[in-house]
Amino acid sequence: WREMVRLCVRCISPSVLTETPWLWNTRHCWYNYPYQPLTTDLHYYYILELSFYWSLMFSQFTDIKRKDFGIMFLHHLVSIFLITFSYVNNMARIGTLVLCLHDSADALLEAAKMANYAKFQKMCDILFVMFAMVFITTRLGIFPLWVLNSTLFESWEIVGPYPSWWVFNLLLLLIQGLNCFWSYLIVKIACKAISRGKVSKDDRSDIESSSDEEGSEETPRKKPHTATTTNGTSGTNGYLLTGPCSVDD
Repeated sequence: WREMVRLCVRCISPSVLTETPWLWNTRHCWYNYPYQPLTTDLHYYYILELSFYWSLMFSQFTDIKRKDFGIMFLHHLVSIFLITFSYVNNMARIGTLVLCLHDSADALLEAAKMANYAKFQKMCDILFVMFAMVFITTRLGIFPLWVLNSTLFESWEIVGPYPSWWVFNLLLLLIQGLNCFWSYLIVKIACKAISRGKVSKDDRSDIESSSDEEGSEETPRKKPHTATTTNGTSGTNGYLLTGPCSVDD
């Protein structure tokens, strides 16, 4: 049931951002900053994501302890801090892009887990391959070229230097470092899958092959959720607004 809840949370992002102008042009994330209105749907989307990562933080201590426990704990801690920090500093626009980008791969991961638990091995293998392709494309390609380019350069050009710029970008770069580490583990799993003919134990998460669970001595590992970092809206500068977002001039 946890995977089903996670899958539902991951699928919300596209519906929230479809009508927003900053999805198609990241420069809109910084026009009129920090005096940008916060719509009701974005507000509740932030609350949902924050509560979700808090639940992951606590459930990590009750789950089977994996070898990547420390990395996962750091990831959850940074994600919670980034979501809170971005909300307080009214960076919800760029924050929703970060969340949507990371959720796109995680949705496939949760689907692969459910297929594995249902013992649909071929479906699990297909979903894992799709997850690996989307993960590497979004986090090693789109995230640095699209999101980090906007936070590092477009924000500096449009808004100018501001105190939170340094902290925010440092945390995003830390998330990118974790993305590189997990991409290495995913490639490692993919190489093992090619040699064995199926997805076996996951060195980074709980995509565990049911057949491997029965016959292997190695403890399966739990796949960490990628840093879903976000930027948020300020409780002082932002305000709740009903209706669609308008394009900034």
